[in-house]
Amino acid sequence: MKKREIFIGILIIIAIIGSFFIDNLLSEFLGNIRNYFILGIFVIINYLSSELIVSVFLTLLFIFENKKRKNLIPLWITLASSALISFLLKIIIQRERPYQLGLISTLIAKTSHTIWNFSFPSFTTLLAFSAIPIISKEYPKLKYFWIGFAILIAISRIYLGVHFLSDVLAGAAIGYLIGYLIIRKEDKNKFWEKLYKKIKKKLRV
Repeated sequence: MKKREIFIGILIIIAIIGSFFIDNLLSEFLGNIRNYFILGIFVIINYLSSELIVSVFLTLLFIFENKKRKNLIPLWITLASSALISFLLKIIIQRERPYQLGLISTLIAKTSHTIWNFSFPSFTTLLAFSAIPIISKEYPKLKYFWIGFAILIAISRIYLGVHFLSDVLAGAAIGYLIGYLIIRKEDKNKFWEKLYKKIKKKLRV
């Protein structure tokens, strides 16, 4: 690991730890200055960024172009790993959401939030950021669009009162790390690419 990556990692950890100290204040502040026009935009982003829509979009993105289909398995592993790790952390930490603590109101409260779907980390943010490494590698022209979309998702989670700042920062960091490690491993051994080619060859026989 390069010194630059270590330095960035340390800064991210410091930012996440520091965010815990301002989580409540930020949620209350946003609740007091909300703009209904911006609120409406973020509600739309919330529905567009649902886990199902993001997963289907990314899958179709790699299916449509024949040369990219070899990345389908690493993509699915990335998404599945993101879901599993997020679920485990939520169950272990069991942090209540900002609106559940009465810090801010929300328009998108779900029944599942009180059953198992806790606040830390933000799964929607985690999922979006986990796709950045593979999109950056295979679709460099789409890279900045997706990064921008992922950032808007993260902001919307805070603005809508369903997550704290630390939830989305941790989600973004964990998600990106998952995607980075899986793509790095695949670039090194080409295991899933070789498997895909074998399956494709057998289907042609």
